[in-house]
Amino acid sequence: MAGASVLPPAEVLLSKRVQEMALNGEQPPAPYVSRYDYDATEDDSSTVSAAIPIIDLGILSSSKASTEEYEEELMKLKSALQSWGCFQAIGHGISSSFLDKIIQVAREFFEQPMEEKKKYSKTVVEFEGYGADPVPEEGQSLDWSDRLFLDVDPKDLQKFKFWPESPACFREVLQEYTEKTKMLTELTSKAMAKSLNLDENCFLNQFGERSILQARFNYYSKCQRPDLILGLKPHADGSGYTSILQDEVGLQVFNEDKWHTVPKVPHAVLILMGDQMEIITNGVFKSPVHRVLSNSDRDRISIAMFYTPEKGKEIGPEEGLVDDERPKLFKKVKDYADIHWGYYQRGMRALHTAEA
Repeated sequence: MAGASVLPPAEVLLSKRVQEMALNGEQPPAPYVSRYDYDATEDDSSTVSAAIPIIDLGILSSSKASTEEYEEELMKLKSALQSWGCFQAIGHGISSSFLDKIIQVAREFFEQPMEEKKKYSKTVVEFEGYGADPVPEEGQSLDWSDRLFLDVDPKDLQKFKFWPESPACFREVLQEYTEKTKMLTELTSKAMAKSLNLDENCFLNQFGERSILQARFNYYSKCQRPDLILGLKPHADGSGYTSILQDEVGLQVFNEDKWHTVPKVPHAVLILMGDQMEIITNGVFKSPVHRVLSNSDRDRISIAMFYTPEKGKEIGPEEGLVDDERPKLFKKVKDYADIHWGYYQRGMRALHTAEA
């Protein structure tokens, strides 16, 4: 009928949460099937936990560390980000009890009745709020996960209509986690700069005084067909870099033509480079492709904090990383995260758009 609005199958599905389908014992619908198109021959049972480097940020921020300890940890950090594009951070200054608390608060939110969670629902085109990501372009699979996505810093970006009032401590705990993550990003940014013999504030200056933090709480329900369906499709992040807290294994990083499972290191925070950090370091640090597997035996919670340059701020390769031997690989860009999202929706990377 003329003028009638007919939603495509993916949009119809997104009105129903993955968690609902899993609790009802429903078979995953066809739009969620993704794995046959790129790695059906891969046997995930043979995948072992990768030796993702562990970096003690406490050594890099302590005046008590010996020069030898300090220099060794800096070299480890540089090597990790050149080869893996990520590292497991320990000694980060966030107490284990608080990390347990924010994971528990996230789990309590997702375990509430659907009516309660839907108070914070987003539409299929919105990004912030509870639900699934906006509908990808036709032909792209859906992720077997639900999430709550929130702008958390600067504070004037916070939209409390999307911030849960239940559990009662959710807002308070998230505000505290945001402040602790801001301290972590400052510590990490300075350590990364020093590992490259740059001024310790250079990355902080590129990100700007109004750098952005966004929180993504992920709930990965049990899945009856983990052989066909992914919790989160392969992608690289469009952020500067991302800090990830996970309660169980499931995240994998692509390195040297293989998928590697990120092991569970109790109370470590995974720091993972995004495309903008690869641009800023002129390709020295890598932005790794990663994905999340689904699992038939258990659910999984993760919390990702995306750290991104301020809106409208131009970023580009640090001059100290450009010379005759390593010419400028990238041009200056701004609002790259928006460009990245457009390509992500098509199942593509966007880094080539920034090449010099």
